[in-house]
Amino acid sequence: MNVTGSRISGSGSPEAIIRFVVLAAIAMAAIDGIVVAIALPTISRSFAADVAHSQWIITAYLITETSLLLIFGRLSEYTGKKTLFLAGLILFTASSLACGLAASLWELIAYRVCQACGSAMIFSISWAILFEIATPDDQGRTMGYIGAVTAAAGIAAPILGGLLTETLGWEYIFLINVPIGILGVILFLRYFPGKDQEGREIVMDWPGSATMVLSLIFIILFLAELSSSLSWSWSAGACLLISLISALVFLILEHRSANPLLDLSIFKNFGFSLPNIATICFYMALFMVNLLAPFYFEEVMGMTPSRVGMVFLIAPVVMIIASPVSGWLYDKKFSRALPVAGIMLTGISLVLLGYAALAQDLPAIILLFVPLFVGVALFHSPSSTDIMRALPLERAGLASSVSATIRNLGMTLGVCVSAILLTLILEGAGYTGPVQDAIPGVLAGAISSILIVAAALCGAGAILYIVKIRLVD
Repeated sequence: MNVTGSRISGSGSPEAIIRFVVLAAIAMAAIDGIVVAIALPTISRSFAADVAHSQWIITAYLITETSLLLIFGRLSEYTGKKTLFLAGLILFTASSLACGLAASLWELIAYRVCQACGSAMIFSISWAILFEIATPDDQGRTMGYIGAVTAAAGIAAPILGGLLTETLGWEYIFLINVPIGILGVILFLRYFPGKDQEGREIVMDWPGSATMVLSLIFIILFLAELSSSLSWSWSAGACLLISLISALVFLILEHRSANPLLDLSIFKNFGFSLPNIATICFYMALFMVNLLAPFYFEEVMGMTPSRVGMVFLIAPVVMIIASPVSGWLYDKKFSRALPVAGIMLTGISLVLLGYAALAQDLPAIILLFVPLFVGVALFHSPSSTDIMRALPLERAGLASSVSATIRNLGMTLGVCVSAILLTLILEGAGYTGPVQDAIPGVLAGAISSILIVAAALCGAGAILYIVKIRLVD
């Protein structure tokens, strides 16, 4: 079965198997992300690390995955999507085992980098595979499947993550990926016994790839330096300078290259570029919540990891219902207003959550999780479909890898910026110790303020999408 060429019919059994395997790999990655966020306070205590250092468990993963998505997306044109997908699934599974056996914080971070490489291989072409399978009238629903499957994985992940962390130890939140990954590899080999078409000679833009990776890595190092010291230093300045110079060189190289890693002309298409910029704002806001919520529930509300896991169940339960509905509405009504409605609903929910967090009103917080994740579902499927449809089908691989890179960049910036803001606000309140030991009221106030910032990012994203509708639709 070859999924590298033109659109595949979605009506046959082989196509259903392709969809199942790809979605299963996405689900595995979703489980990993959720359980790591829930266990982060416990891991921080285990290694006696503050949030500025322990957040690298998430940040190192995200920045590695983000910097490699475009590269692997381009390599798939030569290796074939099937070969790259299988390699990514094997690497992700093996590195998950290594994470579970890590003996130090920095060893864990190193294995998370390996895990992110495998994830980048998978995600760089997963959307392209699913989009090629779908018929034109079913594309929105297919994108909705991604949100629904991610949510379905999330139903088990918070409970397992909380219980495993509390009873067996945080190591098992990584080890749980191993049986899932092995099963995925077996199914992949069982139903895809053939080979990819013969690969062409690889003509990669290696200078462009290197400068892009340098730019992304050093901008995150710059943000991490600020989050740990909250003061300008020569090392922070050097990181920022290297990042800016690398970004400039990358743009020059891509403009001049006959075979660029990234065809910059696609960003002249406002139907593609504006939704992607809105996506950065959206995922920055969402991952501010992702990083801070476990600290709030455990350190302010005094909840155990297992109880935090139960609260986090709200998100997947809501999304498993709302995501396919959102995709169906997009296909049937073709409503351009759905992404705007989704991002605005998310922003309003974040404002209300900020006030509820300050008041330490747990019932209100739990209740507000429902509209928050309805908003996420309304934005995710339609915006994903808009982005994939903005470019011709033969460029689906490029659209998939660029969109995945943009999404992960937003996640990474959200984690880094929220860590900077949390440290800055706590220091402004006169507290400089570990986050876990902060006075609950002070910590609640800091997190409340950051949620308002996240809401403002959603507002910016909504404006960008409205501009896109007026210019393109």
